[in-house]
Amino acid sequence: MPRTPRKFLLPDLVSYCPYPQRSNPCGSSVARASETWLLAEADFTADRRAAFLGLRAGELTAACYPDADADHLQVASDFMNFLFTLDDWSDEFTAEDTYGLAECVMRALDDPFGFETDKAAGRLAKSFFGRYRRTAGPGCTWRFKHTMDLFFRAIAQQARDRSCGDVPTLEEYIALRCDTSGCKPCFALIEYAAGIDLPDEVISHPTIRSLEEATNSFVTWSNDIFSYNVEQARRDSHNMIAVIMHRHDVGLQEAMDFVGMLCKATIDRFEHDRQLIPSWGPKIDRDVAVYVQGLQDWIVGSLHWSFRSTRYFGKDGASVKKHRVVRLLPKHDDHGKSTSLRTPSISTTQNQSV
Repeated sequence: MPRTPRKFLLPDLVSYCPYPQRSNPCGSSVARASETWLLAEADFTADRRAAFLGLRAGELTAACYPDADADHLQVASDFMNFLFTLDDWSDEFTAEDTYGLAECVMRALDDPFGFETDKAAGRLAKSFFGRYRRTAGPGCTWRFKHTMDLFFRAIAQQARDRSCGDVPTLEEYIALRCDTSGCKPCFALIEYAAGIDLPDEVISHPTIRSLEEATNSFVTWSNDIFSYNVEQARRDSHNMIAVIMHRHDVGLQEAMDFVGMLCKATIDRFEHDRQLIPSWGPKIDRDVAVYVQGLQDWIVGSLHWSFRSTRYFGKDGASVKKHRVVRLLPKHDDHGKSTSLRTPSISTTQNQSV
């Protein structure tokens, strides 16, 4: 039996990504306000609060929506903090718990001004989406709600797989992961933040769909690379690296290299598809250019943020980015008691108020 490796080498995605980093000048002040907004509602332990602040979701938002004004950036930042918190909460939930969380949030999105709830998730959703609705067009409003529904359906399936100990095939995983990532509602936020609302015939065009898929794939699969260490430590198999190792009987480094190759191919696909965008006339073409730029910002922004956040590499992000060497964390015996940066500390009684 081969020895378990003590470290692995990240694929060099930074050198392969050709896009310049950008950042919103309002980013720092908005990020602090957004953290305060979420902490006022979320019942975090001291450790969970420290991990949340180390997340630096506001920096990710500033990198992905660099041209948004302060008000629109605030909504985007609030949603980003909310989305990461949902992701962490759902890691501890059963499928039944997830259905309850989904019902509360979706009701808040359906009627952010009239829906009443005492649950933190519902109150947070009412707050940011009420502000979203003030200026968002009908198209991107529908797309945001629809893709949030897809997100909740996917994390419920993830919870079922986790409870049964099932590891999906690579094809099944890819299909599920494009919705558990939460990227799709973030793409609706590109329209919202820019004050545009793309027509249905544009957003449903195969080339635009392919650009979205390439962006989602890069953000999602690179995240699986960066999050693998903390996830393997808590024995979480909802990760492309773990799926490939399990289903195809390959080692860790081989799986890393393979997913890195897939990530690079998504950038190639994005650049290829960009050349195929048709014209819908000057006004719509300008909006499409803004949207595609927003997708590009997500590719490069999420990539570099992953090393600035403490979520994946703790305080070693700068060193890992430079040298690409990651030392494997020891596995936790109990998933529920994991103290990794991604896992929240919430009790059963707290679950009832989420």
